[in-house]
Formats: sequence, structure tokens, C-alpha cells
Amino acid sequence: MSEEEPRGPSPEERATAPGDVGRRIAARREELGLTRQEVADRSGSAATYIQYLEEQPAMPSMSFMLRLANALDTTVSELTGSSMDLPPGTGRAGRHSRLIELSADECRALLSTHGVGRISVSTTDGPTVVPVNYVVVDSLLAFRTAAGATPAGAAGHVVAFEVDHIDDALSQGWSVLAIGTASTVDDPNVVQHLNEVAYTAPWADGPRDLWLTIAPTRLTGRRVQVCQRPTPPSPSG
Repeated sequence: MSEEEPRGPSPEERATAPGDVGRRIAARREELGLTRQEVADRSGSAATYIQYLEEQPAMPSMSFMLRLANALDTTVSELTGSSMDLPPGTGRAGRHSRLIELSADECRALLSTHGVGRISVSTTDGPTVVPVNYVVVDSLLAFRTAAGATPAGAAGHVVAFEVDHIDDALSQGWSVLAIGTASTVDDPNVVQHLNEVAYTAPWADGPRDLWLTIAPTRLTGRRVQVCQRPTPPSPSG
């Protein structure tokens, strides 16, 4: 039986993966806006197997988890939850890596795959950088905050907004930097639309109903990619 074919969980799987892996797979797939068939095509498996992984307490082989993580633009550690308390960037550099400059279109595509970024804000105590939950709407980056909070100070100023993804397991990653003017959203219809399309509410507690948008005038990005990676084993192997 190949590893892509649905199978019942073994006693070891029940003990080590009580549904959390499937939950993370489903959440990441939905975050990227992919169907199960699209994930299956990317990972060289079957849509029924992706459905099984999402709905049953199973743990695939490591070779398949690597392919699945690549298909979902994430890491095995993220899918299994083993890196939840580990700081990113502690992995060793790859032996054969290269730095790739990303095009503006590639930067836009990567920005739309994430929901947390960091914005630079000038304060009376000097420049600071804070994380915010954000959403991409048309060509704008939009985030919610509270009036008087640090991110609200970005309104009316040119700011830098950065998003990145670090893959410690494969010693690679990417970062995108957007430069543009932040503006407060005052139109109630626009506010309602942003509330409807937002992926999630801000993680920080308290009322945060002030929307700001950033219209990027410059997008730059870089990717560290490991070359000459070994070919993953075939499903039947």
C-alpha cells in the first residue's frame, strides 16, 4: 500500500498525534486558499488522502511530511507543532544556498499568504517595530489597532512593513519589505468591508476597531534557497 492511500491510524499514531497535525494541515491549507486537490497535486498524493489526514488522527511518514510542508509553504515543525516554543533562525545554514531577489509580483503573492507582519513606527522615544494582524485587500495592506496604540501612530507617515517566513528545518526562508504611506480608514463602508474580509480578529485583547491601510510604493524581497536538495523518495519506495 502506498503512503498516499487512506489507512487507519496505528496505536502509535493515536498516541502521538491526536488530530493536531490534521488541524494544522487544514488551517494552513485554508490560509493559503488552496483546495485539497491542489495540495494533493503539489505534494504528489491524492485528495482523499489529504482529506484523511485533516480529519483523522494520523501521522504520515517523514518523507511525505516534507513534501506536504513544501506544498503548503511551511515546515514540518510548524505542521507538527514541535517548534511552537522555539525561536526561529537557530538552524544551521545550508551548505549550498543562494540569495534570490524577488520580483514585485512575487512579493505581492507572498504577502497574501500571511496574516502577521511587522510595522515600523516613529515614536517620541525613537523608532520601534511592532507586530500586527493584517489582510491584503486589492493593492493595500490593512490592519486594525486601537486609537492611541503604537501602530496608530503610523497614520500619515511613510512606514516600512515587513513579512517573513523562516524554515529552520531546511535552512531557508524569505522576507518581503513594503514601503508606503499609512492612512486611517474613515469610510464606514470600507471599514465594514475590511471587517468582512479579515482573516481573524487582532490577537491582542481589547477593542481594536481602528483600521489603517498602507499603499505600497515600493516592494522588495529576498529568498534564501538551498540548492541541490536530494530528491524525495517515491510514494511506493
